Amino acid sequence: MKSRAAIISGTGQDWEVVDVEVDAPKTGEVIVEWKAAGLCHSDEHMITGDMVPPEAAWEMMGIESLWPLIGGHEGAGVIAEVGPGVKSVQVGDHISGSFIPSCGRCRYCSTGKQNLCDSSGGTFKKGMITDSTSRHRLGDGTELNLFAKLGTFSQYTCVAEEQVIKVENDLPMEAVALVSCGVATGFGSATERGDVQPGDTVVVVGIGGIGMNAVQGAKLAGARHVIAVDPVEFKREKATEFGATHTFSSMEEAFPAVQELSWGHMADKVIMTPGVLYGDMMQLGVSLAGKGGTIVVTGIAPMDQTESSVNLFELAMWNKEIKGTIFGSLNPRADIPRLLSMYREGQLKLDELVTNTYTLDEINAGYQAMRDGENIRGVVLHG
Repeated sequence: MKSRAAIISGTGQDWEVVDVEVDAPKTGEVIVEWKAAGLCHSDEHMITGDMVPPEAAWEMMGIESLWPLIGGHEGAGVIAEVGPGVKSVQVGDHISGSFIPSCGRCRYCSTGKQNLCDSSGGTFKKGMITDSTSRHRLGDGTELNLFAKLGTFSQYTCVAEEQVIKVENDLPMEAVALVSCGVATGFGSATERGDVQPGDTVVVVGIGGIGMNAVQGAKLAGARHVIAVDPVEFKREKATEFGATHTFSSMEEAFPAVQELSWGHMADKVIMTPGVLYGDMMQLGVSLAGKGGTIVVTGIAPMDQTESSVNLFELAMWNKEIKGTIFGSLNPRADIPRLLSMYREGQLKLDELVTNTYTLDEINAGYQAMRDGENIRGVVLHG
């Protein structure tokens, strides 16, 4: 099968739209015709190199080469073909992609931690998670990698059944796409990993596609104060529409206000969701939290960064905790349909997250708009 796809062949490059070949699915695999793909910052991290493993570690990780790579991991589509043994979906079903596979059998899935499923262990390797062989190539035979084993920046890709979740056919594709990553990650960072409780004071640092959903997650969980921090005025204004009670341009500016609003107790929860999370940002993030406070680290830091500015005395003596999270610590197979049900009932804002839509050929313009702070979320619509 032929498809058009946006690929990169190394860091520091623009997306290039090319023709690719997609092989038929094998056992436990499906072909997805992608309809909508979110322009998530995680794909941008591959261009900047923040999420690219150091080349010295490739051999240890079993990586021969990351490149070329079909981008996209936030997406919604329709099942076009199924391979042998596929039971959960059939041709014509609408699905959400899940960059977190859920095998249902590993230690993590069987203990309710599906966001840590062992099937995601080969994310940076070429080949399918089913048998490690490739289904995607350029016309000259060069094998292609798929970002998060989904590649939603292609009209068609072959993916494992473990990474598709059936949804109701009448749901808008843009909404389904956003729930597959940014919405769930932000919402879960507040409601699950952060465990926001009614009456809490919550600070969200960085109000992009993930942070905005941490804001609305905190609001829906009953937080008394939801304080959104971002240098971009447009994002601060939008944050008030999603439940922020106060907004500030920096953590430094927010600090005295949080002190006053909380009667000196500081925040119960601080959720770190900047576009890139650098180690020196953590000290203020930790300081914004009061005694017994929780700091949730959701934002991606450069992969080779190993130092962070945290006052360990303060961490211990004030009984604070720092938690990491992936996918908001949610269960993709259960929580994607749950969030879409909340959207259907008018409880969760999804349509309002989409600032602009783009054709596949306009993908570089969409990412430039993200860098310029003009989009909460841009979405590619495949024609």
